[in-house]
Amino acid sequence: MKKNILISFIIVLLVCLLAACGQGEETSTTNNKKDDKKVLKMVTAAEFPPFETRNEAGEIIGFDIDLAEMISEKLGFELQIEDMKFDGIVGALQAGRADIAIAGMSATEERKKNVDFSEEYHHSSQMFISKPENEINQMDDLKGKVVGVQLGSIQEEGAEKLAEEYGFEVKKLDNVNIVVQEIMSNRVDIGYMDQEVATGYMESQGLTAFEDPTESAPGMGVAFPKGSDLVDDVNDILTELEDSGEMEKLREKWLTEYEAE
Repeated sequence: MKKNILISFIIVLLVCLLAACGQGEETSTTNNKKDDKKVLKMVTAAEFPPFETRNEAGEIIGFDIDLAEMISEKLGFELQIEDMKFDGIVGALQAGRADIAIAGMSATEERKKNVDFSEEYHHSSQMFISKPENEINQMDDLKGKVVGVQLGSIQEEGAEKLAEEYGFEVKKLDNVNIVVQEIMSNRVDIGYMDQEVATGYMESQGLTAFEDPTESAPGMGVAFPKGSDLVDDVNDILTELEDSGEMEKLREKWLTEYEAE
């Protein structure tokens, strides 16, 4: 009798232990699934307002950042952003340090040799920007001047071509903030940059500008490592955002409102 009771007790104990182990495994699996949410690693250069810049709290904000958040959300990924110098972005993609780059980057044929691009999500002109007293109002006024450009940008490439024709010197600087600082301190006569970016500085620094009548630069695209599986998905999302009006809302928020500040 006692032997039967002991055996029954052991069986009950084993059943309880097995049930507890099963619950523990289920909980662990659930937690792992929750913790294993895919991360979308993005690189940018946060010194290109209004596309990417830092606010007073040091947070990276801008048109491209909001766009990246929308893309990552629709992909079901968690967005992780790394800030770096613009001229290091293509190398970071080639090295596999990032899944995408959204940095106001023009989809040039030269860059397409090293990275893949999405469809263009924004297109704007290039502008020459300077102090009003410099009286640089047209291309012929550039002769003998020093033109500041962002290192690694499409404006650097464009300025080097124009320099041969119009006889000016190109000064390459780390970012557009420094270009403007050099203009304000008279170390550079004029800067060459994206129209949307130039407009913001015109408003805040009292500068004047004229549009480059010679250029036909490609639009901005999301960049990827060569052969990325994300290109088609991101293109679908960009089309969806355009068709739904969300992209236009982004333009109104960051481009129209930024220009008026």
